[in-house]
Amino acid sequence: MIEKDVIIVGGGASGFFAAINIAEQNPDAKVTILERGKEVLTKVKVSGGGRCNVTHAEFIPQELVANYPRGEKELLGPFHTFMTGDTIAWFEERGVELKIEEDGRMFPVSNSSQTIIDCFISEANKHNVEVLKSDPVISLEHKEDSWVVSTKTNIFTCKKLIVATGSNPKIWNVLEDLGHTVTPPVPSLFTFNIKDDRIKDIPGVVAKNVNVKVVDSNLESDGPLLITHWGMSAPSILKLSAFGALELAKRAYKFSVEVNFINTDYNIAISQLNEIKKELNKKKVINYTQFDLPKRLWYQLVLASQIDIETRWADCTKVQIENLAKQLTEAIFNVDGKSTFKEEFVTAGGVNLKEVNFKTFESKLHENLYFVGEVLNIDAVTGGFNFQNAWTGAYIVSQNIFKK
Repeated sequence: MIEKDVIIVGGGASGFFAAINIAEQNPDAKVTILERGKEVLTKVKVSGGGRCNVTHAEFIPQELVANYPRGEKELLGPFHTFMTGDTIAWFEERGVELKIEEDGRMFPVSNSSQTIIDCFISEANKHNVEVLKSDPVISLEHKEDSWVVSTKTNIFTCKKLIVATGSNPKIWNVLEDLGHTVTPPVPSLFTFNIKDDRIKDIPGVVAKNVNVKVVDSNLESDGPLLITHWGMSAPSILKLSAFGALELAKRAYKFSVEVNFINTDYNIAISQLNEIKKELNKKKVINYTQFDLPKRLWYQLVLASQIDIETRWADCTKVQIENLAKQLTEAIFNVDGKSTFKEEFVTAGGVNLKEVNFKTFESKLHENLYFVGEVLNIDAVTGGFNFQNAWTGAYIVSQNIFKK
């Protein structure tokens, strides 16, 4: 048996952040990361298109937690302890400057995730954190006041055990054997597959201020909408997929959405269209894009309203105006399936939050067992929020793990 003080299962973002902070504060502690893969920090590498979306420029805890479909209530207290500003300071103290983009996402100034990886590897080496790769954990056992961690090649014992394995079904099974409840994972942060003549030929078009609702539900979101080769994406869709992860899984990803492309009431749209009709009466409808919509989208919505390319505003019938208002504010699209959003696959699911003490991130069932990151049933919308959860949980564990 190989004796350690702290073992961290999982060599990802939360695992490294916990290991570095624990080792820095407890220089004599033997801290080991066990990683099942050949490489560590693989999700950090691909995050944000290879730039690493470290966090989000939201500095009020109550507003930050609103970005977590699961974990909103539980993270409020932790965010008062370690917040976005603390993350920025932590990296800057270690030579990594972050920048804020227009949408609030924060990246290293270098625009490279390798900067974050190099920082973590350097800090881990500096504080004598041992990193063992290609050594998957097979079982965890609580014996008296120690943990026995069996891997493919070794058996370790430790006083303190941190699980930071993300969405790993094998580890979830091991935790269920320990008595923990695991909410079955379903995908979150995905795009919608839609085949529809209105959007078939206009991939790459972005409508900036859209409201999207899932028909027959309370699910809706606002924001930009991107038309893709396979359907729809961008923040309005991704937010809907995150908050609707469980509901949309129940529907087997077959449902309808109502899209309001101009975020305006149907009756107001009719009134505005009638005003435009008076102003542009001799102009062709299809040639004069309205409501700040992209030209190609306007073109398709006009055609879908049974208005042909030669029709002038003056010749539009009452029914055609109503049709156009409906296409602009209440367009129905049928979704048939989903696609993963880039490489940033996120799941809703994980260790039941009622079984965790969020003052310390320690298990309520087993002493000296801690959970950080996405192994918990916590997930967020896109924009750096999942990483902020990882940093916060890991830091709080580092502050509390040797207090007892």
